[in-house]
Amino acid sequence: MMDLKTIHSALEQLAEEKGISREKVMDTIEMALAAAYKKEYGKRGQIIKAAFNPETGSLSFSQVKIVVDETMVKSEEEITEEEALRQAEEETAQHSLGGHPLRHPPAGGGDGGRSHRRYRDDEDDIVPGEGDEPRKVRFNPERHLMLDEARAAKKDVELGEEMIFPLEVHEDFGRIAAQTAKQVIIQRIREAEREAVFEEFHDREGAIVSGSVQRVEGRNVFVDLGRSTALLPPEEQVSFERYRIGERMKALLLSVEKNARGPVLYLSRSHPRFVVKLFELEVPEIPGGAVEIRAIAREAGSRSKIAVTSHEEGVDPVGSCVGQKGVRVSTVIGELGGEKIDIIEWDEDPARFIANSLSPARVLDVEVMPQTREARVMVAEDQLSLAIGKGGQNVRLAAKLTGWRIDVRGRGGEQAAVSEEREEINEEK
Repeated sequence: MMDLKTIHSALEQLAEEKGISREKVMDTIEMALAAAYKKEYGKRGQIIKAAFNPETGSLSFSQVKIVVDETMVKSEEEITEEEALRQAEEETAQHSLGGHPLRHPPAGGGDGGRSHRRYRDDEDDIVPGEGDEPRKVRFNPERHLMLDEARAAKKDVELGEEMIFPLEVHEDFGRIAAQTAKQVIIQRIREAEREAVFEEFHDREGAIVSGSVQRVEGRNVFVDLGRSTALLPPEEQVSFERYRIGERMKALLLSVEKNARGPVLYLSRSHPRFVVKLFELEVPEIPGGAVEIRAIAREAGSRSKIAVTSHEEGVDPVGSCVGQKGVRVSTVIGELGGEKIDIIEWDEDPARFIANSLSPARVLDVEVMPQTREARVMVAEDQLSLAIGKGGQNVRLAAKLTGWRIDVRGRGGEQAAVSEEREEINEEK
C-alpha cells in the first residue's frame, strides 16, 4: 500500500492551491507508474497501463494488445526488403559524409545500429479507417494479438480493438511506485508554481512592485517579491543608488519572460514610467480619471518634468499632484532619493505648453514654427541661466517633454537651442 497521507496532501495542494485538476495529476501519475513498471518488470514493446486509487492506495497494472489480422501484418519478405532498403540508405548517407558515422538518424528511421529495435518498439499501430489504407505493422506478440486468438477469448472482438490483460503486481514494487508518484507530484507542483507566478506577474507588467533586496551579485540586484525573485539589472538602476541586503524598495515591473527554469522578472527604477506610477499611488485623482499625466521627461536620479492636465472642471492638475503643503510630491521625491520634479500644466497650444515646460523660468514670448517643430523662446536676461539650467538640463528636458526644438534667447541675444523627442505617456508604454 502506498503512503496515502502523502498522496492525498499533495493532490489537495495541487487542486486547491496550484489550480491543477486531480484528474490531470492522476493521469500523469499513472503514466509514470506504468513507465516505472515496464522498466522494472516489462518486456520490450509492451503497452502497459496503470490504475491507481488514491482513496484506498490500491494499484493495478494491465497490458494492452491490439487486435490485428494477416492483412495488417508485414510478411517476412516485406521486412527483409525494408531492412535492406534502410541499410542501403544508411550506407549512402555515410558515404556522402566521407565515411564518418552519422551523428543524427537518417530520415528513413535508422539510428546507427539501433534502428531495428527502435522500429519494433516505437512503431505506431494504425488501424483501418473508412476510406483509408491501413499501414502494415511488424508483428510483436507483446503488443499485437491475431484476430483468431482474440476471438477465442472474446467472440465479438473487432480489428484494431484493444484487449486488456491484467499483470502481476509485484510486492517490492510498492516503494518504487510510491517514489515515482511522489516525484511526479513534486514536478507538477513546481510546474504549476512557475505557471502561476508567470500569470500573476505577467498581468502586472508596467506596475509598481515592492520587495526586499535578497542579494547583490556584481552590479545585478536580486529582489525578493514573495512568490518570486526579480532582477534589477545595472542599466535599470539609478547611478548613485546603493542597495543593501534586506532593504525594502519599490520598482517598476518592466517585463516578465519565460525560460526553462521558470519566469524571469525584470525591474527598473530609472524608467520614466516609474515616476508616473509613483504619482498614481500618491494622487487619487490620477487613477480616478480627473487628472492625467500627458507626458514625462526624465534624467533618472537628477530631475524629471511631468505635464499634467485636468478632465474635470474645478480640479487643479498641478495642485493635485503637489498636494497640500507639497506632501504628495515630497513622497515621490523621497522614493526617488531626492530627484527634483517639475510639475507643469499641459496645454493644447504649443506656445503655452513650451512656455510652461521651461518652468521655473519665466518666459516672455514664444514663437513657434509648426512645419519644422521649432520654437524660439524669449526670456529676460536674469532668467536665461534658469531657463537653460545647469549643463543645459532644464531646456533639454523641456525639449524632450514637448517634442519641439527649443531655441532660448535672452533680450541681449544670447541663446541656447535644444531638440529632443517627446516622451508621451500612453497605454502602450
